[in-house]
Amino acid sequence: MENIKTFLVAFAVFLGIDMLWLTVIAQKFYKSQIGYLMADKARLLPAAIFYLLFIAALVYFVIAPALEHQNITRLIVSAAIFGLVTYATYDLTNMATLKDWPLLVTVVDLAWGTFISLAVSLITYLIRK
Repeated sequence: MENIKTFLVAFAVFLGIDMLWLTVIAQKFYKSQIGYLMADKARLLPAAIFYLLFIAALVYFVIAPALEHQNITRLIVSAAIFGLVTYATYDLTNMATLKDWPLLVTVVDLAWGTFISLAVSLITYLIRK
């Protein structure tokens, strides 16, 4: 039950931060860099599945262990690594398989993945603690 509460908090925090990023901050950047690949309208089902899986894994591998051990240092290191690796999986695969995938998009996404994973984990940890 505690992990479900943690998941719901993390999900709300992630959704809020990521929607701000995607709709206000990064929209023009992605359009200028990979607009030729973007759909006219976002597909909500794949996005929802990503959010559910990402947050579930973030809670399981990062937030819950940090809460259990009351170790904020562990949380910070694990969250940063988790975000970097998960976003790198997507972007580096794109670089390896898609023609003309921009290096700048990969660099920005890796920074964003690291940041959002860390921010969501830290905020959720502090709320749940």
